Amino acid sequence: MTRRCEITGKSVLTGNNVSHANNKSRRRFLPNLQDSSVQSEALGHSVRLRVTPRGLSTIEHKGGLDAFLLTTPNRKLTDEALTLKRRVIKAAAKREAKSA
Repeated sequence: MTRRCEITGKSVLTGNNVSHANNKSRRRFLPNLQDSSVQSEALGHSVRLRVTPRGLSTIEHKGGLDAFLLTTPNRKLTDEALTLKRRVIKAAAKREAKSA
């Protein structure tokens, strides 16, 4: 499983540990990933995502998972988010056809 946020795309960065004597050794900066369930109104159930807290606050700011996916351009979404967006669009169209 990759260490990448499924919403923002934030991933591992690399850099140096620098000692007091200015010795440098390589290190990794890992993102703060959390396993979280986010409710999707269009799908009718919760979706498990591996996201950063910043990604969760972005979803909440936009008005939920469905609103975030539908308002965000495809070029800014990760592959996992694009797949989820297609599922949400299909479910919303199916629900719209059923009610009309």
